[in-house]
Amino acid sequence: MHVNLPQKLYYSIGEVSKAFNVNASLIRFWEKEFQELNPKKNNKGTRRYSSIDIEKLQIIHHLVKEKGYTLDGARDQLKTLNKNFEVIKKLEKIKTSLLNIKNEL
Repeated sequence: MHVNLPQKLYYSIGEVSKAFNVNASLIRFWEKEFQELNPKKNNKGTRRYSSIDIEKLQIIHHLVKEKGYTLDGARDQLKTLNKNFEVIKKLEKIKTSLLNIKNEL
């Protein structure tokens, strides 16, 4: 699922819920259910979602809403995906470095 959000540092829960086409209460519920999802909060308790939080929400939304996983199943998949995601990010950095070296030759 592609989420249509403007490029900025933090997003409000209203912006996020609109982008995912779900109620804000569902996003707050997912925060309680998935420890990986932990947006920053200001002194008033207003949530601010980073781009990393949005990526995690995309995965959770995909697993629960599109693939039909239970919350337990989605938690298990998310743990596996997080491990794989870290490896993929490292490999992408290496690829970018190698392409830069190639272009400099």
